Amino acid sequence: MVRRRPRARLLLSTLALALAGAVLSAPAQPAAGAAQGSEGTGCQQPVRPAPQMRIEPCDSPRRVIEKAAKTVPTKGQYAWQQREVTAFTHFGMNTFTDREWGSGAEDRSLFDPGHLDFDQWMRAYKAAGAEQVMLTAKHHDGFALWPSRYTEHSVGNTPYGRDIVGQYVKAARKAGLKVGIYLSPADGAELPHDWHEKWLADLQAKQDAGEQLTTVERTALADGGPPQGKGRYGNGSEPTERTIPTLVPGDDRAKKVASGKLPSFTAKVNDYDAYYLNQVYEIVTEYGPLDELWLDGANPWRDAGITQEYGWSELFRVLHELAPDTPVFGGPQGVRWVGNENGVARESEWSVTPSALDPWTTYAGGLPNDSTDPDIGSREKLLDPSVKYLQWYPAEADVSIRPGWYHHADERPKSAEQLLELYEKSVGRNASLLLNVPPAKNGRIDAADVRELTAFGDAVRGIYGTDLKRRGPGPYTFDRVVVGEDIRRGQRVERFTLQARSGGAWREIASGTTIGHRRILALDEPVTARQVRVKVEQARGKPHLRPVTLHRSAQAAHPGGAAVVR
Repeated sequence: MVRRRPRARLLLSTLALALAGAVLSAPAQPAAGAAQGSEGTGCQQPVRPAPQMRIEPCDSPRRVIEKAAKTVPTKGQYAWQQREVTAFTHFGMNTFTDREWGSGAEDRSLFDPGHLDFDQWMRAYKAAGAEQVMLTAKHHDGFALWPSRYTEHSVGNTPYGRDIVGQYVKAARKAGLKVGIYLSPADGAELPHDWHEKWLADLQAKQDAGEQLTTVERTALADGGPPQGKGRYGNGSEPTERTIPTLVPGDDRAKKVASGKLPSFTAKVNDYDAYYLNQVYEIVTEYGPLDELWLDGANPWRDAGITQEYGWSELFRVLHELAPDTPVFGGPQGVRWVGNENGVARESEWSVTPSALDPWTTYAGGLPNDSTDPDIGSREKLLDPSVKYLQWYPAEADVSIRPGWYHHADERPKSAEQLLELYEKSVGRNASLLLNVPPAKNGRIDAADVRELTAFGDAVRGIYGTDLKRRGPGPYTFDRVVVGEDIRRGQRVERFTLQARSGGAWREIASGTTIGHRRILALDEPVTARQVRVKVEQARGKPHLRPVTLHRSAQAAHPGGAAVVR
């Protein structure tokens, strides 16, 4: 996107004024597993910009920091980071059982929504300012919202009977929204039957003894069994060479696969990974191209003795070949969890993260503690002796408008004021906001949710939709300042101050650490000034800043009153 240059009287940065608004091309996606960044071997060659860097034993600390400065997004990542708000849609069997976690042994006749108003969902999401939507096509219960060829536990075998994924994708694209799909690797419907029967007996004995059951245990015991699938999850099968897609009897894709109109892959995977890859293949080839694919890291039955050891290397390789431009949540050179489900990013949120492991071989980029550490990208982390790889890995901050992820009639949505605060602490801290808004059993988003979403979207548009500088010559009165880096050149700023000039003197009005794609600085009180500038105090390389914009909140516009956003 080409941005308009600022007025001459507004100083953007003491270091990067000349580059503000420069037009650059996004770097190309490397081959799976590639560690880019230098030509030849050794540490004497120039460091070239790339989405992933390998740290060599001969790299000096200075060269490591240079590599971090030149780690840049892929084409898919860059496009993803421009879409600052994504609406998450949790809808499925749990909507009708009034649960958060399903068992995989549910009675499919319970799924009977009647009419689903997909267009109403999209209107509500757009009112909130969402530019992308994300549907839970399969949650941990394994219930598929499309008629998958590989499981009976799908919407195709319910009273509703129609393809929800297909209708959702069609409605989203008609509304001009980008589309992502959530496809949980966990699958309760595929738990081994013999193990499940023994587990239920143990749970019954535990309950009879008066011991407390977990949510997963209570759900399993309430539904009984057996699981609705074929027992492929955690069954101990050895990886063998499989063809993806694995055609089923009477498969309608056979001729297209044979002719090459549909791709095919060979992967060395176990029973469940083959099943999961076949479902990924269905989703990508039938509803793609996708703008994000969300792989949840949950493993609900680990404490009960069943776990699926996913073959991430093969999964990521096939995914990359199948959909090279689709950012994968939890995948290499994709996007990552911010580390909480509160919709809040770190004060110092780096899009460049280090790892001791090749990101193409492990979930969540090899980040310790599944991305939850308070510091994952500082110089101290980059220079740790264990670090072998760097990659561009931006944060996604997920949160639900309601206490639960699925709709429950007794819950109420967050207020527009709360959502605005979350926006400023996620989008305003170099992350994307993934806001869950679940439809109800009647197939519509609740009116209370729509009211708050609309007020929230109006507030964001009212405050951040227009730069005060465009309204004419200063001075300007503002209490919000937005700064950003041109991330096509990387993320480099480590510490900065914001200064305003009024009455011929400069004074500091705010400070921060990281900037990244977007940083919102909320001032303690309104400031009136003719000029504003960013002073970069520390950076990993030459910063490339975007134009500074000035904004005024409703509270600043009406001093002494509440920050009303309706």
